[in-house]
Amino acid sequence: MDALARHADTRREQDALFLPSFCDIRLVFAVVVIAELLAFVLVLAESRADPWSKLGLVSLFMQWIALTSAAVLCLARPLLARLGNTAAALVSYLLLLLTTAIVSELGYRLGGMAVDTDHPGFLFRNLGISAILSALLLRYLYVQHQWKQQIQAEAQARVEALQSRIRPHFLFNSMNSIAALTHSNARRAEQAVQDLADLFRVTLRRAAERVTLKDELEVARRYLRLEGLRLGDRLAVEWDIDTLPMHRKVPSLILQPLIENAVYHGIEPLAGGGVIRIGGRAEGSRVVISVRNPRPLVAADGHREGNHIALENIRLRLQLAFGSRAGVALRESEDCFEATLYFPREKSR
Repeated sequence: MDALARHADTRREQDALFLPSFCDIRLVFAVVVIAELLAFVLVLAESRADPWSKLGLVSLFMQWIALTSAAVLCLARPLLARLGNTAAALVSYLLLLLTTAIVSELGYRLGGMAVDTDHPGFLFRNLGISAILSALLLRYLYVQHQWKQQIQAEAQARVEALQSRIRPHFLFNSMNSIAALTHSNARRAEQAVQDLADLFRVTLRRAAERVTLKDELEVARRYLRLEGLRLGDRLAVEWDIDTLPMHRKVPSLILQPLIENAVYHGIEPLAGGGVIRIGGRAEGSRVVISVRNPRPLVAADGHREGNHIALENIRLRLQLAFGSRAGVALRESEDCFEATLYFPREKSR
């Protein structure tokens, strides 16, 4: 337990750091591309008759500095995460300058980088460029981190507001159903009380907390059992989820709101009820989960607005957790509504 707690604390510290992980292969590729573009700029800025003759040498030198700097920041990230963003920014800046100085000194001593300038001039020129570019890069990463933190705080507030809006009507309906069962079916009433307690325990989690798909689906099953007490034969559910990767971690409460929408906007308004179909599968590199329900031909405007609020919150939470590779897709027809979640199959960060 202590090891798990320490791991969780370390993870929170690293998430709070404004620097991204330079160990990520996509970020390393971006560093390589930016370094190559900078090499082109430096070559074009030279006044000599044939600047392109040095392109290969300058490109190699820029890649040395860029990749070495990325490796240093990658290795130093656990330490930087403990310092706080202000101290981490200063230490990162000094590390980048030190890396530039060391690689420049090595380049000069190898002889190929100092053809047309003296030793001090070569070092100061490289350190000057590094000082300006490093300051711009760190400032950009810090502003981007602050923006992301603001978006996450907004998403947290919106999810909590949505949860507080959902709880009252669902609680009252469930309690009425349990009260009706206490005399006629005590065992089922006890199960319903347990389901209700477990559901509300889940809603007390932080919106950003991750759970396994298995746990998320169990929450959905508990919710549907409680709604089944109230709706009876009007509510039928079909499951097709055998191929889902049950140990995949996802944000808590991303599926239950979709099912609640299916009940509230699809099953309740229909006199004869209907069937909610929940399907899930792994498609190549991503996981897809769909919730399909019948819909009345005419829906109240308030119901439709509430539906879209929940869907927008889920879309925002998925994109914050998994980036642009996750989201919610909708498909509507006159008598059917289908919402589909999709997100990466494997851990993406």
